[in-house]
Amino acid sequence: MLRATRGVSVNSGMLLATCAWTLVLGAVGVAMVILFLANTDILLAKPAKATLAYLEDTDLQEIGKGEKLLKAQALWKKTGAVVMAEASELSSLKPQLEEHGVPLYAVVKENIGTEVQDFRPYFAGDIFLDEKQRFYGPQPRRMIGLGLIRLGVLQNFARAKRKGFQGNIKGEGFTLGAVFVIGPGKQGILLEHREKEFGDKVNMSSVLEAVQKVQKVQLQ
Repeated sequence: MLRATRGVSVNSGMLLATCAWTLVLGAVGVAMVILFLANTDILLAKPAKATLAYLEDTDLQEIGKGEKLLKAQALWKKTGAVVMAEASELSSLKPQLEEHGVPLYAVVKENIGTEVQDFRPYFAGDIFLDEKQRFYGPQPRRMIGLGLIRLGVLQNFARAKRKGFQGNIKGEGFTLGAVFVIGPGKQGILLEHREKEFGDKVNMSSVLEAVQKVQKVQLQ
């Protein structure tokens, strides 16, 4: 009888150990699948291309300098422009852009507290508010859930922190941005870069190549 009891105890212990290892291996497997999906483009929303007519009709409000209202078309009508939504590092290209007579503008989706003022030291240009987030559309994409544990996102967050950028913790900070190079008049959109994850930088050489295609308009 004693042997039988010991045998049951041993078998029960082995069964519990097996169940525990099964649960551990299952959890590890699920974690690996989650990390795999998070670091591929399978779950990323596909961006919809913006048209020139769509961007032209955007209502913008200049932040500072009188807070004037204007249609976005005014930014590039005569000279063309580089318009960035959430991409401050383009400021390093301003000397080259000025050589081509092409201005650099920033568009933000909200103006909360000192957020924009804190951003100004990192951006050399005028900043405009796009409350309807048309420069983030036509279908704004948001990175939430698994996207926040992408390796590239974590690396970009770390790089931004080292450079002194402060994250947006008050407003809607999950919308992915874009960069446009737009020619004057009806020349059209020469470059459109959509972030696929936070901190996904546009290729600087591609921006300069697009700027070189900007046609000169004879002022009357």
